[in-house]
Amino acid sequence: MTRKALKASTHDLIIAAITFIGIAGCLYLDSLHDLDLQNALGRCAWVVLIGLLYWESNLVRLQVLIAVAFATAGEHFASGLMHGYIYHFHNIPAYIPPGHGLVYLTAVALARSPLFQLWRRPITWIVLLTMGLWSLYGVTLAERGDWVGMLLFLVYVPCVLWGRAPLVYLAAFFVTTHLELIGTALQTWTWVPIDPVLSLPQGNPPSGVAAWYCLVDAVALGGAAWLIRQWRRLRTLPARLRQALSAPEWVRVAAED
Repeated sequence: MTRKALKASTHDLIIAAITFIGIAGCLYLDSLHDLDLQNALGRCAWVVLIGLLYWESNLVRLQVLIAVAFATAGEHFASGLMHGYIYHFHNIPAYIPPGHGLVYLTAVALARSPLFQLWRRPITWIVLLTMGLWSLYGVTLAERGDWVGMLLFLVYVPCVLWGRAPLVYLAAFFVTTHLELIGTALQTWTWVPIDPVLSLPQGNPPSGVAAWYCLVDAVALGGAAWLIRQWRRLRTLPARLRQALSAPEWVRVAAED
Protein backbone atom coordinates (compact mmCIF):
# COMPACT_ATOMS: atom_id res chain seq x y z
CA MET A 1 0.00 0.00 0.00
CA THR A 2 1.42 3.38 -0.99
CA ARG A 3 1.86 6.18 1.52
CA LYS A 4 -1.00 8.10 -0.09
CA ALA A 5 -3.33 5.09 0.08
CA LEU A 6 -2.32 4.42 3.68
CA LYS A 7 -3.07 8.04 4.59
CA ALA A 8 -6.48 7.84 2.91
CA SER A 9 -7.25 4.56 4.71
CA THR A 10 -6.30 6.04 8.06
CA HIS A 11 -8.49 9.06 7.36
CA ASP A 12 -11.49 6.83 6.59
CA LEU A 13 -11.01 4.79 9.76
CA ILE A 14 -10.72 7.99 11.81
CA ILE A 15 -14.08 9.13 10.42
CA ALA A 16 -15.61 5.79 11.42
CA ALA A 17 -14.09 5.91 14.90
CA ILE A 18 -15.31 9.46 15.52
CA THR A 19 -18.82 8.53 14.41
CA PHE A 20 -19.10 5.28 16.36
CA ILE A 21 -17.74 6.81 19.56
CA GLY A 22 -19.70 10.02 19.02
CA ILE A 23 -22.97 8.12 18.55
CA ALA A 24 -22.52 6.23 21.82
CA GLY A 25 -21.59 9.37 23.75
CA CYS A 26 -24.32 11.52 22.23
CA LEU A 27 -27.09 8.99 22.84
CA TYR A 28 -25.96 8.38 26.40
CA LEU A 29 -25.98 12.12 27.17
CA ASP A 30 -29.37 12.49 25.49
CA SER A 31 -30.75 9.73 27.72
CA LEU A 32 -30.22 12.09 30.67
CA HIS A 33 -33.37 13.90 29.48
CA ASP A 34 -32.05 17.44 29.39
CA LEU A 35 -33.44 19.45 26.47
CA ASP A 36 -30.76 22.14 26.69
CA LEU A 37 -28.11 19.42 26.58
CA GLN A 38 -29.84 17.85 23.59
CA ASN A 39 -29.70 21.15 21.70
CA ALA A 40 -26.02 21.54 22.61
CA LEU A 41 -25.38 18.05 21.25
CA GLY A 42 -26.96 19.17 18.01
CA ARG A 43 -24.59 22.12 17.69
CA CYS A 44 -21.61 19.87 18.44
CA ALA A 45 -22.75 17.37 15.80
CA TRP A 46 -22.87 20.13 13.16
CA VAL A 47 -19.35 21.24 14.07
CA VAL A 48 -18.04 17.68 13.77
CA LEU A 49 -19.81 17.09 10.45
CA ILE A 50 -18.59 20.35 8.91
CA GLY A 51 -15.09 19.68 10.17
CA LEU A 52 -14.98 16.20 8.59
CA LEU A 53 -16.41 17.48 5.32
CA TYR A 54 -13.52 19.93 5.00
CA TRP A 55 -11.35 17.03 3.80
CA GLU A 56 -13.94 15.62 1.40
CA SER A 57 -14.57 16.25 -2.29
CA ASN A 58 -17.38 18.50 -3.49
CA LEU A 59 -19.22 15.38 -4.69
CA VAL A 60 -19.27 13.84 -1.22
CA ARG A 61 -20.29 17.17 0.31
CA LEU A 62 -23.24 17.36 -2.08
CA GLN A 63 -24.22 13.78 -1.27
CA VAL A 64 -24.12 14.52 2.45
CA LEU A 65 -26.24 17.65 1.96
CA ILE A 66 -28.87 15.63 0.08
CA ALA A 67 -28.76 12.87 2.70
CA VAL A 68 -29.33 15.39 5.51
CA ALA A 69 -32.24 17.06 3.70
CA PHE A 70 -33.96 13.81 2.69
CA ALA A 71 -33.43 12.07 6.04
CA THR A 72 -34.67 15.08 8.00
CA ALA A 73 -37.83 15.19 5.91
CA GLY A 74 -38.21 11.46 6.52
CA GLU A 75 -37.81 11.94 10.26
CA HIS A 76 -40.59 14.53 10.34
CA PHE A 77 -42.85 12.17 8.39
CA ALA A 78 -42.04 8.85 10.08
CA SER A 79 -41.69 10.15 13.64
CA GLY A 80 -43.27 13.58 13.77
CA LEU A 81 -46.35 12.83 11.67
CA MET A 82 -46.87 9.05 11.67
CA HIS A 83 -45.29 8.30 15.08
CA GLY A 84 -43.64 5.11 13.87
CA TYR A 85 -40.97 5.73 16.48
CA ILE A 86 -41.02 8.33 19.22
CA TYR A 87 -38.19 10.32 20.79
CA HIS A 88 -38.40 10.85 24.53
CA PHE A 89 -39.14 14.58 24.16
CA HIS A 90 -41.63 13.86 21.33
CA ASN A 91 -39.55 16.04 19.02
CA ILE A 92 -36.89 15.64 16.35
CA PRO A 93 -33.66 16.11 18.35
CA ALA A 94 -31.27 18.80 17.13
CA TYR A 95 -28.52 16.25 16.56
CA ILE A 96 -30.60 14.16 14.14
CA PRO A 97 -29.99 16.15 10.88
CA PRO A 98 -26.19 16.34 11.26
CA GLY A 99 -26.26 12.83 12.67
CA HIS A 100 -27.69 11.52 9.42
CA GLY A 101 -24.93 13.34 7.58
CA LEU A 102 -22.32 11.64 9.77
CA VAL A 103 -23.93 8.24 9.26
CA TYR A 104 -23.86 8.66 5.49
CA LEU A 105 -20.30 9.99 5.49
CA THR A 106 -19.16 7.07 7.63
CA ALA A 107 -20.82 4.55 5.32
CA VAL A 108 -18.99 6.13 2.36
CA ALA A 109 -15.69 6.21 4.26
CA LEU A 110 -15.91 2.55 5.24
CA ALA A 111 -17.03 1.52 1.75
CA ARG A 112 -13.95 3.07 0.12
CA SER A 113 -11.54 1.80 2.79
CA PRO A 114 -9.19 -1.13 2.01
CA LEU A 115 -10.90 -3.10 4.79
CA PHE A 116 -14.17 -3.24 2.86
CA GLN A 117 -12.57 -3.33 -0.57
CA LEU A 118 -10.44 -6.39 0.26
CA TRP A 119 -12.98 -8.22 2.41
CA ARG A 120 -16.10 -7.44 0.41
CA ARG A 121 -17.32 -11.02 0.00
CA PRO A 122 -17.01 -12.19 3.63
CA ILE A 123 -18.45 -8.90 4.89
CA THR A 124 -21.41 -9.32 2.55
CA TRP A 125 -22.23 -12.79 3.83
CA ILE A 126 -21.64 -11.85 7.47
CA VAL A 127 -24.09 -8.95 7.16
CA LEU A 128 -26.73 -10.92 5.26
CA LEU A 129 -26.47 -13.90 7.60
CA THR A 130 -26.66 -11.71 10.70
CA MET A 131 -29.61 -9.69 9.49
CA GLY A 132 -31.34 -12.80 8.13
CA LEU A 133 -31.12 -14.67 11.44
CA TRP A 134 -32.20 -11.55 13.32
CA SER A 135 -35.23 -11.17 11.04
CA LEU A 136 -36.08 -14.87 11.33
CA TYR A 137 -35.95 -14.62 15.12
CA GLY A 138 -38.27 -11.61 14.94
CA VAL A 139 -41.05 -13.54 13.20
CA THR A 140 -40.67 -16.81 15.11
CA LEU A 141 -39.28 -16.69 18.65
CA ALA A 142 -39.32 -13.02 19.60
CA GLU A 143 -41.84 -11.99 22.23
CA ARG A 144 -42.58 -8.90 20.14
CA GLY A 145 -43.24 -9.71 16.49
CA ASP A 146 -41.12 -8.04 13.84
CA TRP A 147 -42.69 -8.54 10.42
CA VAL A 148 -41.60 -5.04 9.39
CA GLY A 149 -38.02 -6.09 10.08
CA MET A 150 -38.39 -9.16 7.85
CA LEU A 151 -39.91 -7.05 5.07
CA LEU A 152 -37.07 -4.55 5.31
CA PHE A 153 -34.54 -7.39 5.21
CA LEU A 154 -36.08 -8.64 1.96
CA VAL A 155 -35.67 -5.11 0.55
CA TYR A 156 -32.10 -4.88 1.84
CA VAL A 157 -30.86 -8.08 0.17
CA PRO A 158 -31.23 -6.94 -3.49
CA CYS A 159 -29.76 -3.54 -2.56
CA VAL A 160 -26.60 -5.25 -1.36
CA LEU A 161 -26.38 -7.79 -4.16
CA TRP A 162 -27.38 -5.63 -7.14
CA GLY A 163 -27.64 -2.03 -5.90
CA ARG A 164 -25.87 1.12 -7.02
CA ALA A 165 -23.32 1.08 -4.17
CA PRO A 166 -23.41 -2.24 -2.29
CA LEU A 167 -20.39 -1.47 -0.13
CA VAL A 168 -22.06 1.72 1.11
CA TYR A 169 -25.16 -0.30 2.03
CA LEU A 170 -23.05 -2.91 3.80
CA ALA A 171 -21.24 -0.24 5.79
CA ALA A 172 -24.58 1.37 6.64
CA PHE A 173 -25.62 -1.86 8.38
CA PHE A 174 -22.80 -1.57 10.91
CA VAL A 175 -23.35 2.13 11.63
CA THR A 176 -27.13 1.97 11.83
CA THR A 177 -27.27 -1.23 13.87
CA HIS A 178 -24.82 0.36 16.31
CA LEU A 179 -26.91 3.50 16.74
CA GLU A 180 -30.30 1.76 16.78
CA LEU A 181 -29.34 -0.78 19.43
CA ILE A 182 -27.82 1.90 21.67
CA GLY A 183 -30.62 4.41 21.09
CA THR A 184 -33.42 1.97 21.84
CA ALA A 185 -31.60 0.42 24.80
CA LEU A 186 -31.17 3.87 26.38
CA GLN A 187 -34.78 4.72 25.42
CA THR A 188 -33.75 7.90 23.65
CA TRP A 189 -36.35 6.72 21.13
CA THR A 190 -38.76 3.81 20.94
CA TRP A 191 -40.31 2.06 17.93
CA VAL A 192 -44.04 1.54 18.38
CA PRO A 193 -45.25 -2.11 18.37
CA ILE A 194 -47.38 -1.70 15.21
CA ASP A 195 -46.07 0.26 12.24
CA PRO A 196 -48.66 2.98 11.48
CA VAL A 197 -48.11 2.84 7.71
CA LEU A 198 -47.91 -0.91 7.09
CA SER A 199 -50.05 -1.97 10.07
CA LEU A 200 -47.56 -4.76 10.79
CA PRO A 201 -45.73 -5.64 14.02
CA GLN A 202 -42.22 -4.23 14.28
CA GLY A 203 -39.35 -4.75 16.66
CA ASN A 204 -37.61 -2.16 18.76
CA PRO A 205 -35.67 -1.66 16.54
CA PRO A 206 -36.83 -3.58 13.46
CA SER A 207 -34.23 -6.13 12.39
CA GLY A 208 -33.97 -4.75 8.86
CA VAL A 209 -33.81 -1.11 9.91
CA ALA A 210 -30.62 -0.63 7.87
CA ALA A 211 -32.81 -0.72 4.74
CA TRP A 212 -34.37 2.63 5.71
CA TYR A 213 -30.91 4.18 5.92
CA CYS A 214 -29.97 2.58 2.60
CA LEU A 215 -32.87 4.48 1.08
CA VAL A 216 -31.25 7.68 2.31
CA ASP A 217 -27.91 6.56 0.86
CA ALA A 218 -29.49 5.72 -2.50
CA VAL A 219 -31.21 9.10 -2.72
CA ALA A 220 -27.95 10.87 -1.83
CA LEU A 221 -25.98 8.96 -4.47
CA GLY A 222 -28.60 9.27 -7.21
CA GLY A 223 -29.63 12.81 -6.32
CA ALA A 224 -26.08 14.12 -6.41
CA ALA A 225 -25.45 12.51 -9.80
CA TRP A 226 -28.68 14.01 -11.19
CA LEU A 227 -27.88 17.51 -9.89
CA ILE A 228 -24.40 17.39 -11.38
CA ARG A 229 -25.82 16.42 -14.76
CA GLN A 230 -28.31 19.28 -14.63
CA TRP A 231 -25.58 21.73 -13.63
CA ARG A 232 -23.42 20.67 -16.56
CA ARG A 233 -26.36 21.11 -18.92
CA LEU A 234 -27.00 24.59 -17.56
CA ARG A 235 -23.35 25.53 -18.04
CA THR A 236 -23.52 24.59 -21.73
CA LEU A 237 -26.91 26.25 -22.23
CA PRO A 238 -25.59 29.64 -23.49
CA ALA A 239 -23.47 27.94 -26.17
CA ARG A 240 -26.36 25.72 -27.21
CA LEU A 241 -28.69 28.72 -27.34
CA ARG A 242 -26.29 30.64 -29.54
CA GLN A 243 -26.02 27.65 -31.83
CA ALA A 244 -29.79 27.21 -31.99
CA LEU A 245 -30.37 30.90 -32.69
CA SER A 246 -27.68 31.16 -35.34
CA ALA A 247 -28.73 31.09 -39.00
CA PRO A 248 -28.94 27.60 -40.53
CA GLU A 249 -26.24 26.62 -43.00
CA TRP A 250 -28.50 26.94 -46.05
CA VAL A 251 -29.38 30.53 -45.06
CA ARG A 252 -25.71 31.49 -44.75
CA VAL A 253 -24.96 29.93 -48.17
CA ALA A 254 -27.86 31.76 -49.77
CA ALA A 255 -26.74 35.06 -48.27
CA GLU A 256 -23.22 34.60 -49.60
CA ASP A 257 -24.64 33.93 -53.08
